[in-house]
Amino acid sequence: MKWDIFCKAIDNFGDVGVCWRLARQLTAEHGKNVRLWVDAPEILSALYPGDPSALGVTIVHWDAAPDFGEAADVVIEAFACAPPESYLTAMAARDPPSRWINLEYLSAEEWVHACHALPSPHPRLPLRKYFFFPGFTPQTGGLPREKDLFARQRAFRENAGRETLLRTLLAPSLPALNLEAPPLNARVFSLFCYETAPARALFEAWRRETAPVFCLTPPGKPRVAAEAALRAMTRDNMAHLPCRLDALHCIPVPFLPQADHDRLLCACDLNFVRGEDSFVRAQWAARPFVWQIYPQEEAAHAAKLEAFLKRFTATLPETTAQALRVFWHAWNGFASETDMISRSWPAFSRALPELARHTRRWRATLARQKDLATALTDFCRALV
Repeated sequence: MKWDIFCKAIDNFGDVGVCWRLARQLTAEHGKNVRLWVDAPEILSALYPGDPSALGVTIVHWDAAPDFGEAADVVIEAFACAPPESYLTAMAARDPPSRWINLEYLSAEEWVHACHALPSPHPRLPLRKYFFFPGFTPQTGGLPREKDLFARQRAFRENAGRETLLRTLLAPSLPALNLEAPPLNARVFSLFCYETAPARALFEAWRRETAPVFCLTPPGKPRVAAEAALRAMTRDNMAHLPCRLDALHCIPVPFLPQADHDRLLCACDLNFVRGEDSFVRAQWAARPFVWQIYPQEEAAHAAKLEAFLKRFTATLPETTAQALRVFWHAWNGFASETDMISRSWPAFSRALPELARHTRRWRATLARQKDLATALTDFCRALV
């Protein structure tokens, strides 16, 4: 079967990242012939520097394509990026018409269960569009997860992958910090956030830690947030990474392709993630994490954050659950007090050992569901 996936880069790398993972898995594990239509191929090149065709996926620059050709058996419009009208006409001209899926954004909200897999007829063409929701329960479409994911994570742990990766990332910055190696009691955190994140308040809390904190900061929006925080803290407009302030060691790291970023999430003691793709991968990494949800107008994202927190903390001891909720609210700008990041960090930090155990249990629960690619394949097969 031929599958076409249409994707537009809305939230930086995340939307393309989700679609690239899906395209690869449909090809590798389900034998589909997949074309991935993207409007920003340069983003895909950063996520996967290799040749996508070597993995069986055909990449088409959506805006530069003079002809969309024959419509595929299954058409996925990712996150409501409607295919061109000429392509919809080609979908309707097929016999039978193309199966049409609107892959929705991930949400833990209860209403998703009632809307998952519902059809919507096109107003003019003999086509039905089905709304397909990824999610955290068997009543949804599941999450992206490759068959060999846990085996790869196990091999990474057992073959000193953490030590090798961190040594590679930290080595260029250590001389500037007058260090030969990180102290044995150092904790390593990754910071992947939007530029609006309250990084200064977080860094103020980390600089007061009794053990060293190594904050790994990639380029782009996280680096912007980190350097702005450091300039404000040091009152030095020239402040840049790497930088050491008491216990805080802020380290620049290069942009990592998807596979390397997945490994980084497994290597860190705590991961700050954003959007959807890194949010899901942090859960598969089974390490404590903090999610900065993509902001929406009129704070519509608040309900999505609360829905996930309710589901994620349901089996946690109340003290730990409360520490997590308060800190996540502060990180997402929902705290009433301006200094809540600094005030809530100690309790959240003390909860990290329990959260490490909890994330492993949470991952095991999610793994009992169908993964997204399998759920999509089964659903489309049933539409024949």
